[in-house]
Amino acid sequence: MTAVGTPLSPPRLHALRRFGGGFLNRPAGLAGLGVLVAFGLLALAAPLFIGPGQLDVTKVDGPQLAGPSAHYLLGTDQAGRSILLLVIWGARESLSIGIIATVLTVLLGSAVGLLAGHYAGWIGRALMHVTDWFIALPSLPLAISLSAVLGQGATSITVAIAVTSWTATARLVRAQTLAVEARPFIERARVLGAGNIQIMLRQVLPNVLPLILVSSTLTIASAILSEATLTFLGLGDPTSVTWGSMLQSAFSGGAVTAGAWWYLLPPGIAILVVVLGFTLTGRAVEHVLNPRMVTR
Repeated sequence: MTAVGTPLSPPRLHALRRFGGGFLNRPAGLAGLGVLVAFGLLALAAPLFIGPGQLDVTKVDGPQLAGPSAHYLLGTDQAGRSILLLVIWGARESLSIGIIATVLTVLLGSAVGLLAGHYAGWIGRALMHVTDWFIALPSLPLAISLSAVLGQGATSITVAIAVTSWTATARLVRAQTLAVEARPFIERARVLGAGNIQIMLRQVLPNVLPLILVSSTLTIASAILSEATLTFLGLGDPTSVTWGSMLQSAFSGGAVTAGAWWYLLPPGIAILVVVLGFTLTGRAVEHVLNPRMVTR
């Protein structure tokens, strides 16, 4: 017999089935998830059909800034590389930075929110003062400054996004933690001898996880936008291909003056579609986990 509380326990299976059924009734969420799965599969499979020589400006021999054709479906850039291959390869870097930055953001914000909500004394006040200080700072200039100090590259951009994006998650988790700790079962746990760590991890955190899940899906969208912005400003690795670096190369390579719309539109549309996919998926998850938000 499966013990209650294990991953295969009947209550959790019932909750998982109910979540799946509710999500399947959200066409917009399914469409967003389909878009994300398609881009994810393309990003994972890219090394199977894209060789290093097809992206190396010293090895390609295609026509420069050529329009879409049968051989180059989305045209070429100023070096003769296929825009279609660049967009597919750029999904790997852009999505990985967005996901890793979101994981760091959620971990940092959740830890601060849990501690600030559980410890109502000077620890909680100090943490919220730090949070308010980060909120008061303009996020984009702070991210640009951090990226410039840490140096060009994916790591510096990821850290900059995480450092400037955790405050919203912290405030949401703190508010939910305060609501959960006001419930009677928290007081019963204290009476039975549960410590602070046990209460936060075993009593509060499971009840806050749905909110963290929703926040994660929505945070990835903003992280991808931030990555594109920072890379477009020239703070990324100049040797890597991302959607933001493609836009930066298009502007610096004269695509605007040459009227090469096929160089500008694909990476911008890719960013828009992926961000929309994460937003639709996150909203659907939010509505399923919080039925009171369902519009009538």
